[in-house]
Amino acid sequence: MSEPAAGPRLSDRQRLSWLRLIRTQNVGPASFRDLINRFGSAEVALEILPELMISGGANRIARIPSVAEIEAELETARKAGARFVGIGEPDYPPLLRSMDNPPPLLAVKGNAAVFRLPGVAIVGARNASLAGIKMARMLAADLGRDGYGIVSGLARGIDTAAHQGSLLTGTIGVLAGGLDLPYPPENAGLCEDIAERGAVISEMPFGWQPRAEDFPRRNRLVAGAALGLVVVEAAQRSGSLISARLAGEMGRLVFAVPGSPLDPRAAGTNGLLKDGATLVTEAADISNAIAPLTGMRAPDVPPFQDPPDFSATPPPGESDRASVIEALGPTPVSVDEIIRHTGLHPAQVFMVLLELDLAGRLERHAGGHVSLVFEGS
Repeated sequence: MSEPAAGPRLSDRQRLSWLRLIRTQNVGPASFRDLINRFGSAEVALEILPELMISGGANRIARIPSVAEIEAELETARKAGARFVGIGEPDYPPLLRSMDNPPPLLAVKGNAAVFRLPGVAIVGARNASLAGIKMARMLAADLGRDGYGIVSGLARGIDTAAHQGSLLTGTIGVLAGGLDLPYPPENAGLCEDIAERGAVISEMPFGWQPRAEDFPRRNRLVAGAALGLVVVEAAQRSGSLISARLAGEMGRLVFAVPGSPLDPRAAGTNGLLKDGATLVTEAADISNAIAPLTGMRAPDVPPFQDPPDFSATPPPGESDRASVIEALGPTPVSVDEIIRHTGLHPAQVFMVLLELDLAGRLERHAGGHVSLVFEGS
C-alpha cells in the first residue's frame, strides 16, 4: 500500500494560487470550480474577484489572503509532515471526486495509498456504550482484514473505536478543523498513529479551531470517501444521522446496527433500519453488500469540465441580474429552472449566480439547487 500514484500534479505556483482562492471568504468548492471554468486559472480569478463581488451586491470586498500568508501555511504543513493535494492529482481520494462540489484542495498527512482501498465509513455516538464500542472495533478490524479502508471522523466513542480497530490495516481520519488541531484533543496521539499507516485529511486551514458548523462539513467528507456508511449507535437528531442522510444523497450504501428500544443511543439507528438501511450484525453483512461495488473503478472526474460557453454570449446586464434575483427565494430551486424561467443564456445565469455566491448572497444545496440569502436571516 506504499507505491506512489502516478499522474499530473499542480505546480508550486498553481498550488499557491489555488490555496489563496479557496481560502478567500465566500469562495467555496462550487464557486471555486466556476471561477476556474470561467477564467481558466486561479491567478486570473484572484484578479477579477473584487469586481465580481461588487457586481453581486457585496457590502464589502472579502479579503484575499496574501502570497506570504499562504506560503506560511504551506511551510506549516511541510513542517507537520503534511501536504496539500488538488482534486486532479493522483493522491486525491478517488471517491471524493464523485461528490457534489468536492473540496478543490485537501490537507493530507500520511500514506495516500490508503485512499485506493475500497472505503467503509463507521460512525456513531460519542457517548457510546461499551457494547457499541466493542462492535465498532470488531467491524473495523474484520473489514480491514478483508481489504477495506475504514473512514471515520476521529470523534470520541464509536469513531475512536473504528480507527483503533483498523490501525494495522488502513484507516482515514477526517478532521473538522486544521490538521494541527485534532478534535477532541485527547485523540492527538491517535491522529498521529493513523497517519503512520493510513492518512488524516482536512479541507480547513492549519490553525483552524473547529466550530459547530464545521462538523457537518466533516461528515460530508466521511460519507463521500466511502462506498458505504455504517452507523453503530446514534441518538435522534445526531451528527451520525446527518452523515447517513448525506451518504444516501450521494448514492452510498447505508447500514445500521440495531440496538435496544430502551436505549436512546439506539433510537437513531433503529430509525434508519425502519427507513430501509441494511441491518448489520457482523462484518459480512457489509462486505457482501459492498463487494459488487469494489470492482467498479472510481470515476476519473476531471476537476473542472464542460463549463458554460461564456465566450459566445455577452456578460449579464443589470436587468439580467434582476431577473435571476427575482427568480430566487428562500426555497431551493434548480439552476435549470432559473434558466427556463428567465430565458437567459445558461452562461449568463451561471455568471450571476457566481457573483451572488461571491457576495455572500447565495446558498447552494444538494443536487445543484440554490436559494437566496436574505439580509438578517
